[in-house]
Amino acid sequence: MEKISTSKVAAVIVMARELNRAEGELRALVDRMDEEEQAALTAIMWIGRGAFEAEEWDEAYDTAIAEATTPTADYLIGTPHLADHLEAGMEALGFDPTDEEDALMTRGA
Repeated sequence: MEKISTSKVAAVIVMARELNRAEGELRALVDRMDEEEQAALTAIMWIGRGAFEAEEWDEAYDTAIAEATTPTADYLIGTPHLADHLEAGMEALGFDPTDEEDALMTRGA
């Protein structure tokens, strides 16, 4: 998951949980990411949703790059249970999203 930092994924998760009031911030964050980060975020979500296994990271990432026809922010915001899928994807890839989310909330307080 070297294409995106865990703290950026955690920030997306936190904002996705508050989508009704943080959609603009979430959209801005994703729009500022480069193509590799956006593809990595999509791949993590797909792994969490069960479309790919964690061992298929390269395939998920390559597919996200190849199939990026819709703006990533639009695609992700339109995905039901986005935060849950991102958390599950991070866990499947061996990262603890709760630690990252807690760190973000502590810094933001």
